[in-house]
Formats: sequence, structure tokens, C-alpha cells
Amino acid sequence: MMTPPPAPRTARNRRADARRSRASILQAAIRLLNERPDASVEAIATAAGVTRQTVYAHFPAREQLLAAALDRLTEQTVAAMAAADPDSGPAADALLRLLDAAERAAGEYPALTRMLSTLPASAQQDAERHVPVAELLERVVRRGQADGEFDDRLPAGWLVTATIALAHAADAEAEAGRLTSQEARDTLRTSLLRLLGAARVPRAAGAEGTRADPGEGRTG
Repeated sequence: MMTPPPAPRTARNRRADARRSRASILQAAIRLLNERPDASVEAIATAAGVTRQTVYAHFPAREQLLAAALDRLTEQTVAAMAAADPDSGPAADALLRLLDAAERAAGEYPALTRMLSTLPASAQQDAERHVPVAELLERVVRRGQADGEFDDRLPAGWLVTATIALAHAADAEAEAGRLTSQEARDTLRTSLLRLLGAARVPRAAGAEGTRADPGEGRTG
């Protein structure tokens, strides 16, 4: 009796295989590039258990692989921030939890994060990449404004944009050595809460637990 030929692989199976292959490549790239930022595509392929041709099938250029790695790290950061309970407690405390979660997520791959931060990107690409982060921050900002904890005379969207810009500025100051990591962390948190017009600066925001004047950051 002849053995029947194997059933042809369906398009769904091929797509599932492709997704698994792409995920393995990205996972290997993130791990390897954090250890060796100059790791070759061939080394990444070996670490992922695929051929170099398979890597190029998913990512025709190294720049595309790096961009995909940055997107994956952003996804991980957003997941960590979402798990930080942004809808509970005072808005100022929730904001600090979001910042702490983002910092911890980035700290898992410090070398890779520094390298990816230098990737060329248009303003639109950068804005699109930050959309999920911005949405989480805006939830907290709007809640703080609705509760009277943050100044409601400034647009929430603008405050979120300023928050992201200040976070980048703090990272740049620490990277340049003008501030220590702890100084950059404390300065960012205190500056943000003052920008938002918070009635208080929680102790975790500054090295000395300074408090903002209730009217500070408000005009009129």
C-alpha cells in the first residue's frame, strides 16, 4: 500500500511560519545587538536559527531590521507602562509610575537603546512611533486636569508633547555626561510636574523631595 503524499501546506500555515521566523529574528537581533552593536546579519541569523537569506527575506536592509527592533522595544515599553496602573491614585504619582516603567524597560537593553536612538527618522515617523506612549501619558494628564491636580489651561496634547521632549532631553544630558543618571531622573520628574502645574512634587520626583508652590506653573 502506497503512503499518501503529505498534505500541502496551507497559506495560513505559511503565514504562521513566517510570523514565527520574523519574531525569532527580532528576538535574536535585540539580544545580540545589545551585546554587540556591530553584530552582522549573519551572526543574527545564526542566533535566530535561520539562514541569512531568511533574514533578508524579512528585512532586505539592515536599517529595516534596526527599525523593526526599535518598534519591538517600543511595544515592550508601552506594555510595561500600561501595566503600571496609570488609572489609579493621584495623577502625579501615576505619571511617575509610567516614567519609572519606561525607564526600566529601556534599561533592559541599554546599549541597543542608545544605538537605536541615533537612527535617522522623520518627524512623522518619530511621532507615529510615540503614539501609544503619548496616549497613555495623555490619559494621566487629562485625569489630573479633570481632578484639578494639573493646570487645565494648557492643552493636554501639548503637555504630552513637552513631556516626551523633556524625557529625550534628560536622556541626552545623561548621555553627554552633563548630569548623572540619577540627576537626570530627578530633574526630569521635578520639571515635568512643575510644567503640569502639579500642586505638589512627590518625594520620588526629586532627590530632596521638594514641593512645588501650589500656584507655581499657573498664571493669572
